[in-house]
Amino acid sequence: MPSSRFHLINRDFTRLWTGQAVSTVGDYVFDTTLTLWVATEVARGKPWAPVAVSGVLLSVGAAVLLVGPLAGVFVDRWNRKRTMLRSELVRGGLVAALLLFSLAHGLPVGLRLAGIYLAVFALNAAGQFFAPARFATVGAVVAGEADRARAAGIGQATTGAASIIGPPLAAPLLFTVGVQWAMALNALSYLFSYLAIRSVRVPASEASAGAAPRVWRELGSGLRFYAGHRLLVVLLAVSVITQIGMGAVNTLNVFFVTGQLHATSGEYGFISMAFGAGSILGALLAGRAVGLVGARSAVWLGLVLTGVLVFGYSRQSSLLTGVLLLTLAAVPAAVLNTAVSPLILGSTPSEYLGRVIAVFNPASQLAGMVSVAAAGWLAATGLAGFHGELAGLHFGPVDTVFAVSGLLVVLAGCYAAVALPRRSG
Repeated sequence: MPSSRFHLINRDFTRLWTGQAVSTVGDYVFDTTLTLWVATEVARGKPWAPVAVSGVLLSVGAAVLLVGPLAGVFVDRWNRKRTMLRSELVRGGLVAALLLFSLAHGLPVGLRLAGIYLAVFALNAAGQFFAPARFATVGAVVAGEADRARAAGIGQATTGAASIIGPPLAAPLLFTVGVQWAMALNALSYLFSYLAIRSVRVPASEASAGAAPRVWRELGSGLRFYAGHRLLVVLLAVSVITQIGMGAVNTLNVFFVTGQLHATSGEYGFISMAFGAGSILGALLAGRAVGLVGARSAVWLGLVLTGVLVFGYSRQSSLLTGVLLLTLAAVPAAVLNTAVSPLILGSTPSEYLGRVIAVFNPASQLAGMVSVAAAGWLAATGLAGFHGELAGLHFGPVDTVFAVSGLLVVLAGCYAAVALPRRSG
């Protein structure tokens, strides 16, 4: 447990963060190891191995889209600290069960894959209860727009750091000691998170449990609240537009780097590391940025700057300038993502927070999934072989998608500047 002498914002947030940091690293190790395990062992040598791997990602998406909105109803009625604790125990138990399942080597491949998909779905379904409960708890133990932005920034920076630390650990664990050790590590990370959360002091008004919810009625009530709240509707619209733009960049970036930036596939890692470093820097600066200009301005300015830099990235032809532009783009992107949290917390009554997050996150993820599919189709078929000139600039298939993506994000920023209400309440 963290020492009382070390506080990021306050004692309770520090303990929440400590649990998050350990469990997030465990999740990245587990996710990467699971992908490698399916690709290199479970479906080894099969022509449908890529489809088997994509099944893992589809299981994650299905949990978010199917369980997420309903989970928000229960989170708004249940004791939120207890919800987090039980979610961690359930997730730890599911990983332990998958560990035992992985030891059954004689099972048919189809049955092994079905077990993996079911476990991944259940893990992420439990996560749909944990995430909004944690979001609401952070809002309860951290007060003020600037500190809430700082808390969101620390959380985002932690996730970014885990995405850099976790995956490189996965391959050595899998190929030297086996997939079971990665699963054991993840199960222990959930136990650590459970112990950290257990020591958090939650205000009495947030800790009390409500009556059993009437699920469909209360889901409808939450949707009506969301639809009638201008700030939340604008934030969701902005998030969807941004996901569409940035999802295309994430999907096609490897082709842009190896094509237009004339880099090798081995050098692609520098781009990923650069974006991760920029994201961490932006997340850590977010609290100060929100304190200077406010969360509202941080959102629309971050969108405009990100879009301009992504458009500039689309025009690059060397790896060095590409790395520089994408690193710079990651900074305002992280700031705007972080600034959204205090806006939602400041404008949403506590009894609706679970349902609000359960609408916002799945809708944003769905937009990202649509963007991934659309970007792949455009680059492979719709814009295949495309070459054009505009204002003296040459455009090919992938950089055209990137340029349009950057412009979409700029338009989202302009829309946010006009449509976001001056006051979050």
